[in-house]
Amino acid sequence: MPNKLPSYVEKQLAKIKKADILISVPSFNNASTIGHVMRAVRLGVAKYFPKHKAIILNSDCGSTDGTREAVRQSNGYSELNTILINSRYHPVFKEFHPPPEIIATYEGVPGKGAAFRIIFEIAQKLKAKACATVDADLRSITPEWVQLLVGPVIYQKFDLVLPHYYRHKYDATITNSIIYPLTRTLFGIRVRQPIGGDIGLSKKLIDYCLKEEWNQDIYQYGIDIFITITALANHFNVCQSFLGTKIHDSKDPKFTLGPMFRQVIGTFFRLIAFYKKHWERTQLSRTPTTFGFLAEAAPAETKITIPALIDSFKKGVTKHASFWASFMDAVNLSEIKRIARLPEKYFYIPDRVWVKAIYDFVAFTYSFFQKPLLTDEEQSILDKTIGSLTDLYFGWVASYARQTQDFTIPEAERRIEELCAEYEKLKPYLIKKINQNA
Repeated sequence: MPNKLPSYVEKQLAKIKKADILISVPSFNNASTIGHVMRAVRLGVAKYFPKHKAIILNSDCGSTDGTREAVRQSNGYSELNTILINSRYHPVFKEFHPPPEIIATYEGVPGKGAAFRIIFEIAQKLKAKACATVDADLRSITPEWVQLLVGPVIYQKFDLVLPHYYRHKYDATITNSIIYPLTRTLFGIRVRQPIGGDIGLSKKLIDYCLKEEWNQDIYQYGIDIFITITALANHFNVCQSFLGTKIHDSKDPKFTLGPMFRQVIGTFFRLIAFYKKHWERTQLSRTPTTFGFLAEAAPAETKITIPALIDSFKKGVTKHASFWASFMDAVNLSEIKRIARLPEKYFYIPDRVWVKAIYDFVAFTYSFFQKPLLTDEEQSILDKTIGSLTDLYFGWVASYARQTQDFTIPEAERRIEELCAEYEKLKPYLIKKINQNA
C-alpha cells in the first residue's frame, strides 16, 4: 500500500499550488553526501531554469544519521557567483528567486520505490511539467545534471530521460549482465542504464505510472526497471543524457546486491511476461537520442571479490542443479556443472551458456506471471527460481571480472556489446521456449 503524504507536506503543497519543475533527492542515511547533492541541484535550477517555478524536494525514509539536518545546513546559493560568471550582469539571474524546498519524511513501507511513489504524488498534485530525481549518495553530480535531466522534458517533449554514465567496468553488474542486454534485445532501444537512479520524467509518464499496479518489489528496488519498461512498452518518448562519471557509494555484488538483484529481476521478468506481444515483434535495436557531452574520465574503482563469487556460484550449482533440470536446457545445464568444477584460474562462462540460461529462467517464470493469483506453492517455486538465479549471476560476475581484469573501461564496454549481440542472436530461442511452456 502507498504511504500517505505527511500532513505538513500537504499544507506546504496547498500553499505552493502549482509548479513547473520538481527536483527530488530521495534519501536514507545519506548525511555524508546529501549536502553536496542538494547544493548541485539548487545551483542547477538557478543557472538553467531561473524563469520556471521549481520546487526542490528531499523525500526521506526516516534517516537516523542526520540526513535531514545536513539538508537544512546545506541551504543557500553562496556559490552562485562562481557558477554564473559576472552573474550580477546576467539578465536571467536578476529574475531568479530561490525555489521553495520541502523535506518530506514519510513513515510506513520503506524502500526506493516507496520514496518514488511519494515524489510522483507530489509532482501530480503540483501539476509539474517535469520531474527529476537524483540519488543522495552521488559524489560526482554537477549543476549541469539538472539541465540534462529536465531540459529534454521541458524543451524537447521527451517523457523519460535516462542517465548514461561513464562507469567503472565492475560497477553496475546487474545492468551489464542482464538488464541492458535484455532491454535492448526485447524492447528495441539501447538505453545504456535502464535502472540508473538519476532520471527525468514528464507529467504524462508520471500520471501513467501512478495508474499502474505496484507490487512489493516495485515499492523497493524494482522501481527503476518498472519506469523504464513501462515507458518503452507504451510508446513514450525516451532519450538518455550523458552525465559523465558516476561516483557514488559502490557495492560489492557478493555482499550487498542479493536483495536488489531479486527485486529488480523479479520485476523485470514480470514485465517481460506482461508485454510479450510488444517485444516478440521487435526486430532491431536502435541507439536513442543522447544529450550531453560524451567524455571519458577515470571513475572510482569498484572492488570485486572473485573467490567469494566463484564459491557462491559453485555452492549454488550444487544446491540448485536438480531444480534447474526441470526447466533448463539439458546440454546447457551440463556445461554449467562442468564450469562449476573448474579451478579459479580457468573459471569462465561463455556468452552462449549464460544467455541460454537467462532465457530458460525468463521462459520458466513466464507461465507464473500469466496467472492473476498464485497458490502458496506456486509463489514458493517462483521465489526459489529468482533466488537461485542469484548464484548463477555471481558466477557471471566472477567470469567477467577475470576476463576483463586487464581491460581498459572502453575495452570492457566492447565486451558487454559482444554479450548483447549474443542476446539478440538467441532471441528466437527465448520465443520458442516460452511458446513451448505456454
